Amino acid sequence: MYPGSAPTITEDRLAANHRGWRRVVLGFTPSWFTVTMGTGITSILLHNLPYNGRWLYWISVVIFCLDILLFVSFLCISVVRYTIFKGLWSETLRNPAQAVFLGTFPMGLSTIINMIVFVCVPAWGDRVAVFAWALWWIDIALAVACNFYIPYAIMQTPGVTLSSMNASWLLPIVADIVASATGAIVANVLPNEQHALWTVIISYILWGTGVSTAMLILAMYYSRLMFHDVPPKEMVVSSFIPLGPLGQGAAGIQLLGQVSLKIFKRNNFIPAVLTAGQIFYVAGILIALVMWGFGLMWLFFALAALYRRRRFPFNLNWWAFTFPLGVYTVATTTLAQELPSVFFKVLGTILSVIETMLWIMVAVGTVRYSLNRRLFQSPALGSWIEKKRQNSKENGTLV
Repeated sequence: MYPGSAPTITEDRLAANHRGWRRVVLGFTPSWFTVTMGTGITSILLHNLPYNGRWLYWISVVIFCLDILLFVSFLCISVVRYTIFKGLWSETLRNPAQAVFLGTFPMGLSTIINMIVFVCVPAWGDRVAVFAWALWWIDIALAVACNFYIPYAIMQTPGVTLSSMNASWLLPIVADIVASATGAIVANVLPNEQHALWTVIISYILWGTGVSTAMLILAMYYSRLMFHDVPPKEMVVSSFIPLGPLGQGAAGIQLLGQVSLKIFKRNNFIPAVLTAGQIFYVAGILIALVMWGFGLMWLFFALAALYRRRRFPFNLNWWAFTFPLGVYTVATTTLAQELPSVFFKVLGTILSVIETMLWIMVAVGTVRYSLNRRLFQSPALGSWIEKKRQNSKENGTLV
C-alpha cells in the first residue's frame, strides 16, 4: 500500500458504511426493540380484552406471531451489527442515549413469554410451560444486568446534567418490573409447585429492585420538568414512558398477589402466618390502586407535554405511545377483574382500543419512514465514526 493511498481507501470504506444494507445495519440502534415491545403488548391486550370474542383471539395470535418474527429478525440484525462494526458495542454502552434502550430487549422478550403462556401452554401443555420458564430465566438475567449496570454507566459518563436527562432513563429499570410480572404469569402454569414458589419469590424481589429505582428516577425527572420545561419536540413522546413502571408495577403486584393466594398455602410458605397468601393478595390490590392513581397524574403530564409541543417529527420515540399506555391498560383491566369493577372494565376496554389504534398508526409510520431509511440515521453514531476515521488514519488501516 502506498503511504498516500491509505486515507483515500479509508474514506471510501467509511462511505461504504452509509450505503446499501450496511447503512441499515449500522443505523439499527437498540431503540428498534421498542417495536417488539409495542407489538407484544398489543397482542396481550387483544387477548385479554374485557369484552372479548373469538375473532379478537385470532387477531392477537397473528400479532403474536408477527412479534416473534420481528424480535428474531431484530436480534439477528443486532448480532450482525455488533460483529462487523468493531467497537460499536462498547461505544453503545458508553453512550447513555443509546445504552438505556438496551433495556427494551428483555422487555420485548417478556411480551413473547407472556403470550406463550396465554396461547401455547393451553394448546400444548406442561412442556411449553417449562420452556417459557427457561426463557424467563434468560429474561431476568438480561433485565437485572440492564437495571444494575446501565444506571451505573450513566453515573460514570462525564457531562451528564439534569437538563439532559429524559424519561428514557427509566427503560433499563422497567425491565425488572416487566420480568417480575412475567414471572407471576409463568408461575401460574408451572407443574412443579416448588419451581412456582421460587419463581414468585424472585419476582417479588425483581419488583422491588425495579419499582424502588423507578421512583428515584421519577423524582429526578419531575425535577427536570420543573426546572427545564417539557422535553424538546424530538423527545416529547417519551413523556409517556413514566406510565411504564407505574402501570407494569401495578399490574405485576396484582398478578403476584393472585398466584401467591394460590400457592402459598399449598407450600406452607411463612408457616407462622396461615393467611400469608391472602395478605399478599390484598396488599397487591392496595398497592396497585395507589400506583394506578400516580400513573393517572403522569398521563396528564404526558398529554399536556404533547399539547405544549403540538407538532413533533416522527421517529422511533413514537413507540412510547404504545407499551407504556399498554401496561397501564393491563393494570386497569386487572383491577377490573379483581375488584370487580364495571368502571375499570369499561375504561380498560377503551384504553385497549386507543392503544391498538396508536399501534397501527405508529406501525404504519415506521414502515413508511423505514422505506426511505430516515429511521436508520442515528446522531449517536457520530462519535464512533469519528473514532474509526482517526484510528484508520493513524494506523493506515482499513475500517
